[in-house]
Order: sequence, then structure tokens, then C-alpha cells
Amino acid sequence: QGDSAALKELGLSYYLGEGVEQSYDKAIELWLLASEKDNADAQNYLGNCYYEGKGVDQDYAVAVEWYTKAATLGHADAQNTLGWCYYNGLGTERNDSKAFEWFKNSSNQNHAQAQYNQGNCYYHGRGVKQNYEQSFECYRKSAEQGVAEAQFSLGNCYFEGKGVDQDYSYAMEWFFKADAQNNADAQNGLGLCYYNGYGVDQDYVKAVEYFTKAAEQGHVMSQTYLGICYYNGYGVEQDYAKAAEWNAKAAEQGDSAALKELGLSYYLGAGVEQSYDKAIEL
Repeated sequence: QGDSAALKELGLSYYLGEGVEQSYDKAIELWLLASEKDNADAQNYLGNCYYEGKGVDQDYAVAVEWYTKAATLGHADAQNTLGWCYYNGLGTERNDSKAFEWFKNSSNQNHAQAQYNQGNCYYHGRGVKQNYEQSFECYRKSAEQGVAEAQFSLGNCYFEGKGVDQDYSYAMEWFFKADAQNNADAQNGLGLCYYNGYGVDQDYVKAVEYFTKAAEQGHVMSQTYLGICYYNGYGVEQDYAKAAEWNAKAAEQGDSAALKELGLSYYLGAGVEQSYDKAIEL
């Protein structure tokens, strides 16, 4: 009979197809009714529909309108996504200051993804003065809630000594947590630790293991290092063809080190047909 919470829940049932035949149209119809009664969840769901193009044509500008309504009512998810829209210029002009403020509002409600996004603002100096100590704290809060990207970023702070004393052991600890969620950046970080002997005994076999996991996900640095490992026989049987293969994948992404290595392979005819022209081109 018009109760906004009931309308919102019924809309969610239609959206998910739980107990009823799935219908995005019916979900949107119900959420529009709930939104008229200032139901922030329904407004956020409508924002998601327009953001993802579910039941409507994708329209970031309309998504921003709905997220703004929900965010103004204090909806943490909407605040975070609205910040993301401002951060990336989706449906609105890019505005780093507004992005930071919405991330901050959401983060203050202990929203894990917003804490990570706020950390990125501090780390890169977007919308706020660069502050590695603050980025570290934001990453820590998010990482402790299980956000894989934050776990990697926290580990990277330890790895680079930004916002905290450099500590490769702690870096690896957080990289391992993110690796458990198949985070390619963390897998690359673990590869670097084993490759260089940072915080652990140097182990090329382990390095290749983690570089492979990341490279297969398209991580360009890992692809380049994997090419180097195959070329030199580090932790794996020397294989010029595989070296060229991985360097080619990284080169396709514009990696200068891979372009150089691939060029050398063509110059020497190592794993590929010799071609001075191709070497010079690369």
C-alpha cells in the first residue's frame, strides 16, 4: 500500500528474480515509487540501473542524478559511487575535490571501498594534498575489511616505504592476502620480492610462479619479467620462444623494456626468425 521499504524490497525481488519472474522494468517501476518517498536504497538502485544499463539505456548522467539524491540522504554506497563518477568524469565533469568529499563521507561510515578510494586520493594528491601517511591509514582500514586492492596498496606502501617505514616482510604479508583473492598487482609484487630477494631468500622458481599468475591476467610488468626469466633461464628452463612470446604480450601494451627485449630477440634470432628490420622497428 505504498510503504517505501516494502516497495524497495519488492523491487529487489523483481530485479533478482527471487520468488517472482525477473523483470528489470517492474523493479524500476517499484523503485521509482519508493524514491518518491525519499527511500535512499531505491534511489541508489536506480542509479545502479542507469550506471550498468540494466532495464534502461546506460546513462551515467542520470545515474549521477540518482546517486546524488541517495548520497545526500547519507547512503554510503551511493556516496562512494558518486565519488567514483566525479573521480573518473562519468556522467559529470571530473571534479577531484567533490570526489574526495564523497569518498570521505562514505569512508566515515566505514565503507570499505570508499576507504580504499579515499586512500588513492591521498596517495596521488587528487582532490586533497598528497599525504602518504593518510593514504596508508585509509588503505589499512580498507585492507582489514578484505578489499583486495587495498591489501595490495597497503603492501605496496610497505614495499616502497611510503607513509610507513619500509618493511618487505609486511609488504609480502599483505601481498599474500591480496594474492588469495587473485589480485594481479599483488602477485607481481610477490614475484618482485622473490626475484630480488626482498624480505625473503631469492628464489627464481617462486618468482616465476607469481609472475606467471599475474602475467596470465595481463599484468604487463609480470609479462616482461617472465620474458626475462625464460630468456635467461631464471627459475625455469631457458626457452627463447617463450621469452619472445611473453615479451610480445607486454610489448603490445607498450612496455618499453619488453620492446627492447623483443627487439633483441629479433636481432639475434632467439626464439623468433631473425629480422634486423623488425629489431630496428621495435
